[in-house]
Amino acid sequence: MTQRPSKIWRDVLVTYGAQAWIAVMAIAFVPIYIQYLGIEAYGLIGLFATLQGILIVLDLGMTPTVMREIARFTGGERHVTDVRDLLRSIEIASVSIAIFTMLAIWASSDWLAHSWFRSQSIPASEVARVLIIMGFVSALRFVEGIFRGAILGLQQQVLYNVIAATMATLRAIGAIAVLAGLSRTLHAFFIWQGIISLVSLTALGIATYRALPRGERGGRFSIAVLRDIRRFAAGMIGISVLAMLLTQIDKILLSRLLGLTEFAHYMLATVIAIALETIVAPVFQAVSPRLSRLHAAGDEAGFIDLYHGAAQLVSVTAGTAAFVLIGFSEIVLLAWTGDAALSKEVAPLLKLLALGYLCNILMWMPYQAQLAFRWTGLTLRMNMVAVVVIVPSLLWAVPRYGAISAAFAWVTFNFSYVVIGIYLMHRRILKSEKWRWYLGDVAAPLASAALVLLVSGWLFSSLATNRLGQIAFLVVSGILALIGAAVAAPTLRSHGYQMVLQRRTRRAGVEVPRI
Repeated sequence: MTQRPSKIWRDVLVTYGAQAWIAVMAIAFVPIYIQYLGIEAYGLIGLFATLQGILIVLDLGMTPTVMREIARFTGGERHVTDVRDLLRSIEIASVSIAIFTMLAIWASSDWLAHSWFRSQSIPASEVARVLIIMGFVSALRFVEGIFRGAILGLQQQVLYNVIAATMATLRAIGAIAVLAGLSRTLHAFFIWQGIISLVSLTALGIATYRALPRGERGGRFSIAVLRDIRRFAAGMIGISVLAMLLTQIDKILLSRLLGLTEFAHYMLATVIAIALETIVAPVFQAVSPRLSRLHAAGDEAGFIDLYHGAAQLVSVTAGTAAFVLIGFSEIVLLAWTGDAALSKEVAPLLKLLALGYLCNILMWMPYQAQLAFRWTGLTLRMNMVAVVVIVPSLLWAVPRYGAISAAFAWVTFNFSYVVIGIYLMHRRILKSEKWRWYLGDVAAPLASAALVLLVSGWLFSSLATNRLGQIAFLVVSGILALIGAAVAAPTLRSHGYQMVLQRRTRRAGVEVPRI
């Protein structure tokens, strides 16, 4: 049974609150971490985020496979016993991989500390100990992904986001309390992260099995169940490996070729730019399993409407935020850190990385549509070509031009995805929807947001003379641009008009026909 679009958008809006809070927790306290630990130590914290990205390779496509197969179960395509067997089988595989990961990082920690990283103020022996703790925490976060995929596949977005927001709060505020009251060391910081990861993993596991209907028996490890999804999972493995190379290779190379201070500058820009993904995460949490259900049910009209509506919501939200970062990068950094010299160093990196992440995010909804059609080949082939081009380019450019060359490469290859990937995708699926995506879903809302921000910057940027003025300027400009982008998005405008009309006429006792 297909859910009403209004219910879908309500789910999206509900999860936005939690995701916004998670983003605040991830970003707001970074200047305090730097104050307590130093800029080089923050480089290692940035490395921790990179390590979690690298673990995407070891996921072997399991998380998206779990989410898709459980979404098929909610659509009536799979039996609950099969789903429980699949979940238990993937649990066992993921725990095995997590243990292997911890042991591998432990075994290589001393070599990495002495031969890979270039630290001036942190002893190599301390770096090695921190790497071991990082490996433990990253392994726990890796296993969390399986239960995250299961909960989202069950369309329990609100439940997941409540847990995620709670854990994000404990991670951030608890870390500040530990650093301020117990020990201002990286060891203390990462030990606290490990404690919260254990709590989070337990909470997600319990929530998953409570949300999953009871079967005739408990879940069992099953080779047969894994064999049924091997083709889709194999495609996801290839995509995951290549995606890791494309999204993490810049950070891997920079961590070796640059000192930890300059690497920390790059990671500071990345932390802000990657927050764009957090902004749109609720859209994909709500929409991805529903696209799979609509395709399985043969509801082409519902699929197309949801696809374009979600794509426009992504452009409106991520596009507005990205243009704020691009247009006012130094003001954003100054309001965040209060450090003028640091802001000046990081601003050029932030401009390029924000543009690159925006292009990447714009392709998320087309990618979800491909997965709903069980088509992984296009993304796999494009990622293969990109790896062949971008890795040698970085190996040549980073030693010569530094971090800025990596940021420029990130923009270049993501922009090529928007231009080439959409063209190739719509030759096979949703064949008549290409120009609607380019013009209505992307160009119209982005152009409107850019125009509003240009006018706002011209009129009001002179008021951003102190931190309070900077924050007020950014918030007001962002809200105005968000409104302008939403009004320019045709499907969102139509749904918004319909919701307002329904609310008004419901009070009068009149039933409004759907538009």
